[in-house]
Amino acid sequence: MSILANYSTRLFLFCFLLAGIPTIWPSQARAEWYKDEQAIMGTVVRVELWAEDPDKAQKAIQAVMDEMRHIDDTMSPYKPESELSRINQKAADEKLVISKELFGLIRTSLKFSELTHGAFDITFASVGRFYDFRKHLRPNAEEIKANLPKISYRHVILDDAHKTIHFSMEGVYIDLGGIAKGYAVDRSIALLQSLGIKHAIVTAGGDSRIIGDRMGRPWMVGIRDPRKSGAVSGVIPLTDSALSTSGDYERYFIEDGKHYHHILNPGTGDSARELRSVSVLGPDATTTDALSTSIFVLGLAKGMALVETLPDIETIIIDQAGKMHYSSGLLSTPERSSDTAKNINNN
Repeated sequence: MSILANYSTRLFLFCFLLAGIPTIWPSQARAEWYKDEQAIMGTVVRVELWAEDPDKAQKAIQAVMDEMRHIDDTMSPYKPESELSRINQKAADEKLVISKELFGLIRTSLKFSELTHGAFDITFASVGRFYDFRKHLRPNAEEIKANLPKISYRHVILDDAHKTIHFSMEGVYIDLGGIAKGYAVDRSIALLQSLGIKHAIVTAGGDSRIIGDRMGRPWMVGIRDPRKSGAVSGVIPLTDSALSTSGDYERYFIEDGKHYHHILNPGTGDSARELRSVSVLGPDATTTDALSTSIFVLGLAKGMALVETLPDIETIIIDQAGKMHYSSGLLSTPERSSDTAKNINNN
């Protein structure tokens, strides 16, 4: 099986196979595809799976939706009652004991910060909280200057023995938006596997993970065109893989000809503007989610160089000229020279 059929990306799962009315069959037991979609975590969560009967399918899909809501309730920076919000409110003043789950994901986030030399940094929210893309609001130069020193993953102090978190500076805020959806997708896949599901896809916004195939065929996943709503830059076949896409088209506004979007460069407090989108393929969505954000911040040369050092990771990058760039593992795949190449390069 080619790498294209084994990995996924965070670009955007264009839902050819997930589109349509949510479906849970109430009829007699039989092996079927079942699907549903709901609005959770500020995005659309989609599940499609193969099951022997409607009851099993309903139980499995409900387990995914419940897990997504649990993670949203725990990790949303927009819900005042969430555990993450409690951290942002109190961690600069005291060491807080937090849940094992949230502690683990923050620890994982810091590891990605180290791997990317700070390109991935959950403390970006120390400046990011001043942006409101719906209202076209952004911090001015003085606000960025005053709060930029608060962006550093080294301000987040974790105690592994006691599961506590502490911020070393006042005004530090964290946001797991660059990794939480991927984590939620992975947790959902784990739940499906525990229930005996062997063929499924779970998607939350730009993060997707697939187990198995589509009963003898790969899932056909589209890469969204960053500049044409509803269009795709290409389609790739995937099985048993995760896919994440980060793009400058998700939350943004344009002011005086300048594109302001939600993927901030932690070094500047401003939007990263070298690329239009980054898709990362890998074995799990937590990893692909974090890396797609990281590569977007690093830019083409540094981002591609990072990918080439990582086993089982590939990327497709679309630059500001609209040109697509592929990591070496994709370029060396035999199918790239035939129908798959046509699919990917189909504009």
